[in-house]
Amino acid sequence: MYLWRKRAELHWVEAHEDLLQAHAHGQLVIVRKPGFKRLELEIVCRSRSDSSALLKEFGGRIEVLPRNWLERFTRADSKPIKIGKRLVLSSVGGTLVSRLSRYKDRSHIIIPASLAFGTGEHVTTAMSLRFLEQLTRHWKPGWSLVDLGTGSGILALSAKCFGADRVIGIDNDPAAISVAKSNARLNKIRGATFQLGDVRKWNSAENAEVVTANLYGYLLIEMLPKLQDGKCLILSGILCSQQYELVRALQRNHCDIINTKRRGKWVAILARRTGRVCPPDLESASFCGRRRPPLQ
Repeated sequence: MYLWRKRAELHWVEAHEDLLQAHAHGQLVIVRKPGFKRLELEIVCRSRSDSSALLKEFGGRIEVLPRNWLERFTRADSKPIKIGKRLVLSSVGGTLVSRLSRYKDRSHIIIPASLAFGTGEHVTTAMSLRFLEQLTRHWKPGWSLVDLGTGSGILALSAKCFGADRVIGIDNDPAAISVAKSNARLNKIRGATFQLGDVRKWNSAENAEVVTANLYGYLLIEMLPKLQDGKCLILSGILCSQQYELVRALQRNHCDIINTKRRGKWVAILARRTGRVCPPDLESASFCGRRRPPLQ
């Protein structure tokens, strides 16, 4: 594993952030230290070629990560994350059992820090999970979900806790598929299928009530003609600067925006195919703090 790092002024970061996020599949880390004018940028790369490509295009430096590098991301004091009234997420920590015992009325999922993206702490994952919990709160068990870019499998496994029957998670990274299957075993969740594959080549004929895709804006726009086959779409990994373009793409593909969430620079969108029915309590929507634009 390799760590690409660069210190840069704010104006440089603003000019290059979208491109870096695309390279990093939404996993660029930006660190602002008190008293320092420059920001620190970090991207974890699985191969030397990936890190070298970043070095060639953006400058910076590369570090080789030790085998136990993940231990610094696994904090024993991390707090459980509550998703609505039905689910609690936690990474493995020394006080895990005592903390989760307070949430006896909720399902529990443990997602250790790993090579695969998605412990629930990143806002793009958290917003997707909250949309999924809201959307299915009053659904009868037995609905289906396809999770594109499943990472750690957190959305797929949460769907099982929310009552989904057929759940498929797809990712092009073998490490992610291995981690997702391991998390299913760890949490004793059965019935979730994880497949290695290119999300761009997903067979959209496999109709599902919900399609979740926590990817990044430009890939979502490319895939929208396929994504619209789902009855309800939960799209995340979108920078606010990409939102308008994605909204226009949804309009072109005959999808209605039901709701949006924004946390910092990140946006998640709940949408549906025109004419499909979603719960009425999700009908009010905001557009980056404003009312959503009317569909043309």
